[in-house]
Amino acid sequence: MNAPVTLPPLPTVADVEAAAKRLRGIAAPTPLVESPLLNEILGCRLFVKAETLQLTGSFKFRGAYNRLCQLSADERKRGVVAFSSGNHAQGVAYAAKLCGLPAVIVMPSDAPQIKVANTRAYGAEVVLYDRWKESREGIATKYMQDRGMVLVPPFDDPHIICGQGTVGLEVDAQLAERGLVPDIITAGSSGGGLISGIALVMESRHPRTEVYAGEPKDFDDITRSLSAGSKQKVAADAPPSFCDALMAPTPGDITFAVMRRVLKGGITASDAEVEVAMATAFHYLKLVIEPGGAAALAALLHRRDMIKGKTVVAVASGGNVDAALFSQILARTAPL
Repeated sequence: MNAPVTLPPLPTVADVEAAAKRLRGIAAPTPLVESPLLNEILGCRLFVKAETLQLTGSFKFRGAYNRLCQLSADERKRGVVAFSSGNHAQGVAYAAKLCGLPAVIVMPSDAPQIKVANTRAYGAEVVLYDRWKESREGIATKYMQDRGMVLVPPFDDPHIICGQGTVGLEVDAQLAERGLVPDIITAGSSGGGLISGIALVMESRHPRTEVYAGEPKDFDDITRSLSAGSKQKVAADAPPSFCDALMAPTPGDITFAVMRRVLKGGITASDAEVEVAMATAFHYLKLVIEPGGAAALAALLHRRDMIKGKTVVAVASGGNVDAALFSQILARTAPL
């Protein structure tokens, strides 16, 4: 029987607000966009939070900078190590560059080339591994032991969660300018850092807002964990997800503790539905969204009964998609 996990104090909305102060003038406030034509088709007001336009092309920069800017002088000298399929990698790499410290990023060899190239371009040392045969945690641990580097986890860290939660603060302010409150908000979810941070904001400011984790159909560990009331894992024989950014096998301990308290549940989308969402976002909103970044939007687009007559927000969490893949998807997929 596994021993109970001892958690640090769970983050609060006050911690998210403190993160927003650290990120002011550093992270880019991203737009909240809508299309009257798409709204008419769906019968609701759908807003998309374009974190595709964030520094490094995804929301991940927010959490990474909030974590790194609080390191001690000694920790900065030793540098940081992280593991990621790409978006956290780029966020940590650029945050490390801004903070003037070395970074090693452990990335799967099958990660999109744009993500690997950009991570290197931001100045990080990239170490590639076979995700099916090697342990990224084991590789990162070696760098921690050999160089004394500080691990920057992709989601299960209070500082990471609070940095990502600043997305929720921006959504709240942007909707308030329009005199609106969200009925539903969702974001692509892997380990749960982004949706946990957003949920903290909504729990405090709009407790009636329904917050959902958006996941790929075969990587629905958060959806199943929330339903079961305990952490569940992705099936061992689950096929690789088209949404490469959303392939965490199980929620984090800290993120799940937050999510089980404040999330309404999880919603999923198939690969085909994600492709439709990517084409729809490009056609109506002129946004380039990567597969994982479009999962939340896809889940909403295909649940019209759920969103009809409501004010709905989907976070487009990343836009780091290889040009060839994006072109192929647009060529073969019709928008709504």
